Amino acid sequence: MSVASDRFEIEPGYSISRVIQGCWQISDGHRLTARASGVGSREDWVELLAHRALAGKTTFDCADIYTGVEETLGAVRRRVLELGGEEPQIHTKCVPDLGRLADLRRRDLEATIDRSLQRLGVERLDLVQFHWWDLDVPGWVEAAGWLDALRLEGKIRLLGGTNFPTWALRELLDAGIPIRTHQVQYSLLDRRPAGDMTSLCREHDVHLVCYGGLAGGLLSSRFLRSGLPSEPRNRSEVKYRLIVEEAGGWQRVESVLQRLDELGAEDGGSGGEERVAPLAVRWVLEQECVAAAIVGASPRRDLPLAEVLDRDGVVERLRELPGDTFPSPPGDVYELERDREGRHGRIMRYDLQDGPE
Repeated sequence: MSVASDRFEIEPGYSISRVIQGCWQISDGHRLTARASGVGSREDWVELLAHRALAGKTTFDCADIYTGVEETLGAVRRRVLELGGEEPQIHTKCVPDLGRLADLRRRDLEATIDRSLQRLGVERLDLVQFHWWDLDVPGWVEAAGWLDALRLEGKIRLLGGTNFPTWALRELLDAGIPIRTHQVQYSLLDRRPAGDMTSLCREHDVHLVCYGGLAGGLLSSRFLRSGLPSEPRNRSEVKYRLIVEEAGGWQRVESVLQRLDELGAEDGGSGGEERVAPLAVRWVLEQECVAAAIVGASPRRDLPLAEVLDRDGVVERLRELPGDTFPSPPGDVYELERDREGRHGRIMRYDLQDGPE
């Protein structure tokens, strides 16, 4: 399938937008403080996202632990249909609380799925992406099997994984769990999915759905002009500043921003417009086994599909970036983040099913 296509078919009859609207930013838990952060009211978000769906970005990503987001996307779905649009695709997650893993039961997962169905106002969830915080706690393969049973009952269309290392994803696949997608962090600053993970996905026809392609917005022309802010403004920036450090520091990142900006200018971008972000996302879409890139929703700016996909003139040069000289975090997918005592793990919030996110 051509990267320039604006759709990717996960299975016959089910296709998604190649640029997915990520909705963590809609959750109040994304803010670092209660002060205004440019995020509008729920009604504002519904109108904004509904019109973006009508413009081609028909696929949305959320999670059961993002407080209020599933309800908001349920309203977006209704609004899209009211405006005459086609049924959007809404991908959610199933993320059992860390403190409940040891005693998790099938009825707990079924209650979570039923709650997501009710919040979204649908009879079947398009894609449920399963995550297990601590792989040293047994039961995650069995829990995935419970989700598969719910799929067979008609409550779920497709199953996916989220942030499993290669060995754990292989265990799920070897157990017969029909994982169709795997959501991972993948960017010019984080190439951990390349190699073993990609090989496994190719072997089993699993499609990567990638977040972090813009590193929380840091891979953009705005930061090439202004530099790294002195303080993070939201949880995305807290997270991706650590990735910047793993990738060699801000000066190394600036060199990539500069090169992307030059390529964007050669490709016809105007000096005052965003030139970096479309190419950073397109780089992700060029990687093997990648079905789509998740870009966080912003009330202030959008990244039109055409800006990402109409880049064939620079694809060959883009494939050469950044080269082996540009560092990437070490280890397997999400390995650093799974260390709850490490600096990546310490910023995570683990028990959110009954609390605010």
